Amino acid sequence: MAAELHVELVAADRSVWSGEATLVVARTTSGDIGVMPGHQPLLGVLESGPVTIRTSEGGTVVAAVHGGFLSFADNKLSLLAEIAELADEIDAQRAERALERAKAGEDDAAERRADVRLRAVAVR
Repeated sequence: MAAELHVELVAADRSVWSGEATLVVARTTSGDIGVMPGHQPLLGVLESGPVTIRTSEGGTVVAAVHGGFLSFADNKLSLLAEIAELADEIDAQRAERALERAKAGEDDAAERRADVRLRAVAVR
């Protein structure tokens, strides 16, 4: 049996994903980080970006995450996001329209959110 870590991805309004994984890749203020079973304890600030979870069953879960924190200790990774959506929940056409509107309105924050959503869909 491969080594596993328990992952909890939680948004402010709901639990997004929970399960066993072999690898999680997320963007922090210090750069992209990969967390595997046995990683040193850590606490980090999440940047907006896709989070990729390699599940113990060999599948991949991708989520668009916008801000928050991550912590890892005792083979448990908690990702506490301000906003998080699974890539499978994202309507790519709607995200593209939101990106166009944000660019036209020069709304940098909305543009970043739409861009992250589209990158998450592209990774899945």
